[in-house]
Amino acid sequence: MTLKTEYNFHQPDVPCFRAYRPGDDFYEALIEAHKGLSDEDSEKLNARLILLLSNHIGNLDILNEALQAARQDLVDEKA
Repeated sequence: MTLKTEYNFHQPDVPCFRAYRPGDDFYEALIEAHKGLSDEDSEKLNARLILLLSNHIGNLDILNEALQAARQDLVDEKA
């Protein structure tokens, strides 16, 4: 299995007429989860979310690929 980097947001058994809608819904929920939090608590929420989703994925090859992909542009920007 390889890391999915193309659009993959969906809700099982829920028809979606606009392909990007589930992704928008998640983004809205993510922003809402941060409302009212201090910067420190917001960083804690992000860290907890990363760990929870990483545990759910569970595949170390995929997680390592995701880490490399997430870091790549940051390394390129400093070069």
